[in-house]
Amino acid sequence: VQLVESGGGLVQAGGSLRLSCAASGLTFSRYTMAWFHQAPGKEREFVAAINWGAGSTFYADSVKGRFTISRDNAKNTANLQMNSLKPEDTAVYYCAADQYGSSRKTRGSQYDYWGQGTQVTVSS
Repeated sequence: VQLVESGGGLVQAGGSLRLSCAASGLTFSRYTMAWFHQAPGKEREFVAAINWGAGSTFYADSVKGRFTISRDNAKNTANLQMNSLKPEDTAVYYCAADQYGSSRKTRGSQYDYWGQGTQVTVSS
């Protein structure tokens, strides 16, 4: 199984970025996909998740109304559209996969597979 994130970069506060996670080696439609982030010196934190079945979504309070998670089962990709970015969003962003999991799983230990991460830096 391989998860590969892309789309990170440097953006000014108020700007937007779209992250993508390309999955291979698994039956993508069976997996709940999630995004976590980890800032320097901090623990990895849940950002958003999208369910394997009906595609229901769940977000951390800090990103509600600004971030949107989506998936394309035909392309085996999960995306995170990030708008109105803030300096505190600066972190390495990771995608994660959990077979048949609930989108409300917010602990990293609940996910089976992880990508290598992509850096997002928001300047003030």
